[in-house]
Amino acid sequence: MHEITWEEFARVELRVGRIVSAAIFAEARKPAYVLQVDFGGAIGMRKSSAQITGLYTPEELVGRLVVAVVNFPKKQIGPLMSECLVTGFHDDAGNVALCVPDRPVPLGTKLL
Repeated sequence: MHEITWEEFARVELRVGRIVSAAIFAEARKPAYVLQVDFGGAIGMRKSSAQITGLYTPEELVGRLVVAVVNFPKKQIGPLMSECLVTGFHDDAGNVALCVPDRPVPLGTKLL
């Protein structure tokens, strides 16, 4: 484990967003979805590629709250320019379970 300072952690913008659309990312090398995530306010809508196909269907993702990093540089993933990183945890089978707030919170809220 690598320790970081509080100042380093505080620079990471982990924010709550709501998935407004999810579609199969056909051009991805590994199974993935293209997500449109609404963070509200000044952040607005962001696209992301998410390898979460093992536990979720596109239909059940729409409307869900997620936690994502919104201040990484944009990253080209095939034909998609990813604008945020949706977070999650690998289970014993290697599938990704989303990191989500356990209660409703306003869109754009920063993780403390």
